[in-house]
Amino acid sequence: MKIAIVEDNTVTRETLKLLLSGESAISEVSTFENAETALTELEGAAPDILLVDLDLPGMHGTELIRKVKQLHPPVNIMVYTVFEDRETVFAAIKAGASGYLLKGSSPRNLVESLFSLHQGGAPMSPKIARKVILEFQESVNQEENPLSVKESTIVRCVEQGLTYKEIAERLSISPHTVHTHIKNIYEKLQANGRREALRRARKIGII
Repeated sequence: MKIAIVEDNTVTRETLKLLLSGESAISEVSTFENAETALTELEGAAPDILLVDLDLPGMHGTELIRKVKQLHPPVNIMVYTVFEDRETVFAAIKAGASGYLLKGSSPRNLVESLFSLHQGGAPMSPKIARKVILEFQESVNQEENPLSVKESTIVRCVEQGLTYKEIAERLSISPHTVHTHIKNIYEKLQANGRREALRRARKIGII
């Protein structure tokens, strides 16, 4: 297995190279201090895995990931960074990263994660895996909810036991408009009445 490291911090880069070079299953470790050099020399290095930091001088790591996947699709990419915010995590994954480890992971965990990635896995630090799961769960709920924001609000009002008149007053609309919304809600939820509509809404996660 060949690995290329893109890391601008000299100490970190050399420490990683020393660690990975000591593994018998890793035949070659290339290192680059920035994305631009990595792109220029990556074809010659022909790595199986690219271990990349994100906060690089010049081109950002996420852009590097995107370009590498365009130019060298077979290369597996593992992010190795301190950043764990949602925006950064999903930008890197969408760009083409198949693994995401936070710096501070143990050396053994890093090595095992690289082997896992090479074997078809998608290793992630526990914090990152949880973010991915939560994002997936939220997107599923959004996809399954056929109601508009106002309709969802009305369903919650119905669940609270409010009358059409009370709902109308709360939302500053007419009772007739509430009735129309309720009719549309029943149709979208494929419900024949209030009880069935509320049951369906609970299943979807609206209430």
